[in-house]
Amino acid sequence: MNDHLTRREIMQAAAALAAAPSLALAAAAPAIRIASPVESTSPPRRRSLRLAHLTDIHVQPERRADAGMIACLRHAQSLADPPQLILTGGDGIMDSFEADDARTRLQWDIFNRTMRDECSLPLAHCIGNHDIWGWNKRRSRTRGDEANYGKQRALEGYGLAERYHAFERDGWKFLVLDSTQRPDDGGEGYVACIDEEQYDWLERELRDTPAATPALVLSHIPILSAAALIWTKSERGEFRVDDSLMHRDCLRLKSLFERRPNVKLCLSGHMHLVDRVDYHGVSYFCDGAVSGNWWKGRHKDCDEGYAVIDLHEDGSFAHEYVKYGWVAQA
Repeated sequence: MNDHLTRREIMQAAAALAAAPSLALAAAAPAIRIASPVESTSPPRRRSLRLAHLTDIHVQPERRADAGMIACLRHAQSLADPPQLILTGGDGIMDSFEADDARTRLQWDIFNRTMRDECSLPLAHCIGNHDIWGWNKRRSRTRGDEANYGKQRALEGYGLAERYHAFERDGWKFLVLDSTQRPDDGGEGYVACIDEEQYDWLERELRDTPAATPALVLSHIPILSAAALIWTKSERGEFRVDDSLMHRDCLRLKSLFERRPNVKLCLSGHMHLVDRVDYHGVSYFCDGAVSGNWWKGRHKDCDEGYAVIDLHEDGSFAHEYVKYGWVAQA
C-alpha cells in the first residue's frame, strides 16, 4: 500500500472516523507517515572529521589521576568509531598557578609521559588558567622574572609555539584561543577574555577564511555558558556571573561571529559541567571534565567524561558527551 496520501484523502479519512466514534482504533487504516521534502530530497551529510574534546584533565600524582587519564585516552581511542584528532581544552595539569617549580615540573612530566605512551592520535592543545605558572607569587614562591614564568611554562608543557593559533584540517578552520588574562588591577587572579592583540588576530583569521569554510573555536573558559549561571546560583545564591567563569567580552565576540558566520561551534571546559547554548547561529558547548570533581568523583551534575564531535562538510555537526566509567578513589 502507498502510505503517502493526498491532503484530500487524509481529510476524507478523518471525516469517516469522526462519523463513527465507536470504531475501534485498531480497525483504522495503517498509520500515515508524511515524508518531509528535506528528508526525501536532501543527500545524507558527509562527515569530514571525528574529534574528541578532552578538557580539564588536571593530572597529578595523587588520587590515581594518571590512571584516570590513561583510562580516558584508551576509552576514546577504542571506540567502535574512533576519533581522528584529540583537542585538549586546557587545565591539563592539576595546578601550577599556585605551585612551586618542583611541583609544576612533576605534573607536566606525568602529563607528557602519559600522552607519549598512551595517545596515538594527533593532538591540539589550548591553555587553561591552571596551566599558567606562578601568577600567585606568594604561594608559588615565584619572582616573576623566571625564564618560563607564567604562560611560557604552559607553552613548554604543551609544546606550543604561541598561546593562540589556528590550523585547518579536512575542510574546517580551527581557532584556538588563550582566554585567561591578568585582571585590570594587576592582581594575582585572572579574568576570562581575549586581549586586543589576540582579538585583532582572530578578526583577521576570520576575515581571511573563505565564506564556505566552517570554523570551530576552542577556548578553555566558556565564551557563553548556562553552567556559569547554575554554578553561581548553587554556590553563591545568585545569578551574577563573574568574569572568571565566562568571557566578559562575550558580546564583542558574538558580534564578531555575526559578521563572520563561518563560526559554527565553540568548545570550552573550565566549569566541570556540561551545557549547550545555541545563540544567533553559533552553538556553545561546555564539555565537562575528564577529572570530574578534580578526581573526587561526580561534580554536581557532571560525571567524568569527554565529548565526541562529528564535523560535516556542510558546516553542521553532531555532539555527544561520553562517560568513560571512571570510579574515583575513595
